[in-house]
Amino acid sequence: MNKSTKEREFVALNIAVLTVSDSRTEETDKSGKLLAGRLTDAGHRLAEKTIVPDEVYRIRAVVAGWIAADDVDVVITTGGTGVTGRDGTPEAVSPLLDKTIDGFGEVFRTISYQQIRTSTIQSRALAGVANGTYVFCVPGSTGACATAWDELISAQLDIRTRPCNLAELMPRLLET
Repeated sequence: MNKSTKEREFVALNIAVLTVSDSRTEETDKSGKLLAGRLTDAGHRLAEKTIVPDEVYRIRAVVAGWIAADDVDVVITTGGTGVTGRDGTPEAVSPLLDKTIDGFGEVFRTISYQQIRTSTIQSRALAGVANGTYVFCVPGSTGACATAWDELISAQLDIRTRPCNLAELMPRLLET
């Protein structure tokens, strides 16, 4: 069997989950729990999970710490991606990114349109790469988290996804 058709072995990644919320607690954090459950069910490892208030510098501090950590491959944030005055996740995370993955937000909103119609324009979901770490910022609703994981993130973090995926690019993210 040639290399292009040979089945790849699954590679478990270390994924950190950050819930951005002024009101959720560990007991009430349904979106963070959904993401943690989905990623571990897929065979990945939950590197860490925490909750911070929707404050730009607190969000940025947690995400920056995970980006700098050698044992975190992926960061997923949930919450703070809307348009209200307290929604600051994109402002917190964008300055940390070395490269943006514009297609993530575009495709997320396209998929969401089928579910929530024009309300999808309120989402500022985004993704990018920082210090060799993938970062995904998704809305705080459990429905949005399920859509993001089930329809986009899970396949792109699975090295077996063909024709290509983000996981297979990880060894090359820090090339200069």
